[in-house]
Amino acid sequence: MRFLEGTDSPNRLHLDDDLVIQADNAEVLPFLDNGAFDLVYIDPPFNTGKVQARKTLETMPDAAGDRTGFGGRRYKTRLLAESSYRDSFDDYLGFLAPRLEEAHRLLAPTGTFYFHIDYREAHYCKLLLDEIFGRDCFLNEIIWAYDYGARSKSRWPAKHDTILVYVKDPTGYYYDAQTVDREPYMAPGLVTPEKAAKGKLPTDVWWHTIVPTNGREKTGYPTQKPEGIIRRMVHASTKPGDWCLDFFAGSGTIGAVAASLDRHYVLIDSNPEAIEVIRARLDGQESHTPDLEETAVEAESVPEFATSLF
Repeated sequence: MRFLEGTDSPNRLHLDDDLVIQADNAEVLPFLDNGAFDLVYIDPPFNTGKVQARKTLETMPDAAGDRTGFGGRRYKTRLLAESSYRDSFDDYLGFLAPRLEEAHRLLAPTGTFYFHIDYREAHYCKLLLDEIFGRDCFLNEIIWAYDYGARSKSRWPAKHDTILVYVKDPTGYYYDAQTVDREPYMAPGLVTPEKAAKGKLPTDVWWHTIVPTNGREKTGYPTQKPEGIIRRMVHASTKPGDWCLDFFAGSGTIGAVAASLDRHYVLIDSNPEAIEVIRARLDGQESHTPDLEETAVEAESVPEFATSLF
């Protein structure tokens, strides 16, 4: 595994080893080659609705500029506008759009893009993704359902995230259902004993606990996603030796899963705390498959309904 910071200055980022980069992803992604990744997964910051002020800046190359970008390049900035929260919806899609365009460029012809978002923005983001990828490249809306935390008494409690799935080529994408973990039938008596023992393929609704507080994978990072849901994506959409990209890397779950399944990864995040967690998690990691004892520990934290589906 190699590590780069935003002040490092490569002409291109060559994929000869797993890579962790601390930098603004908008500055790094253009240095990666077209079609380099078989799977791109991102879990960007959700548009939470907090009151905040945003500044719109114009940047241009300038050797004497006030800002240092990726590769040590200097830029000067000019304030174009300031906006309050009421404009945050436009800001959010404007923030995402160039990054989603890069994701499309970087995806291999047979590749799959997984976009993880919450219910507040999923419908707007799908329209944006339809524009960038094309509606015919929309593959699935996956619902990750969980059961934890406070429960509203004024509405149905929101207990799911949305994962929008797009492919580069709707006639030539890679998908291997046989490698995906199987689920118990909800009514095993209605199928043959052989089918009941084998289990069924997952649907587009995935019941899975959050990262267990007493599980081996817990890093303490606030937005960490469980390896179980990421592993399902990696199994289905990649082969051993393929490349995975996450440019909102957070705790590095894609990297941990990819390493355990003999895939390669590139992780990008601008947050130094995230990079610290990633390096601690992945430094010296060897291929690892959870044993029965670990699986049992994690299952203890799964709500009863979820356990009946998994």
